[in-house]
Amino acid sequence: MTKCTIAPWLSVRKSAEAVEFYKSAFGAVEAFKLEDPDGNVVARLTVDGAEFWLGDESPEHANFSPATLGGGTVRMILTVADPDGVFAQATAAGATSVVPVREEHGWRVGRVVDPYGHHWEIGRPL
Repeated sequence: MTKCTIAPWLSVRKSAEAVEFYKSAFGAVEAFKLEDPDGNVVARLTVDGAEFWLGDESPEHANFSPATLGGGTVRMILTVADPDGVFAQATAAGATSVVPVREEHGWRVGRVVDPYGHHWEIGRPL
């Protein structure tokens, strides 16, 4: 029997660059990748077993990137053992700090926005 999962699919501009960013920022590993002759990519990435997909935006299919929309409609929550370390790694890779890592609401958590406009809460419960 197949296990039920939910995995987000991020729409971005410059998907091939985005794959490399997520590898550098979060230690993502490619689990699957398709690339067309124009360099557009569809990829399934995993971060310590948690997976997400990404691909180039396709307005003709109503898939828009945050760059096109002027902001995102969701935030990603990345729960990790060392939020401070992952936050530092993400900003070193090119993410921008939105909220520095701090303790609040029973979590140690901070937020970055990646170069493609997606917001990531990076934290762990206390």
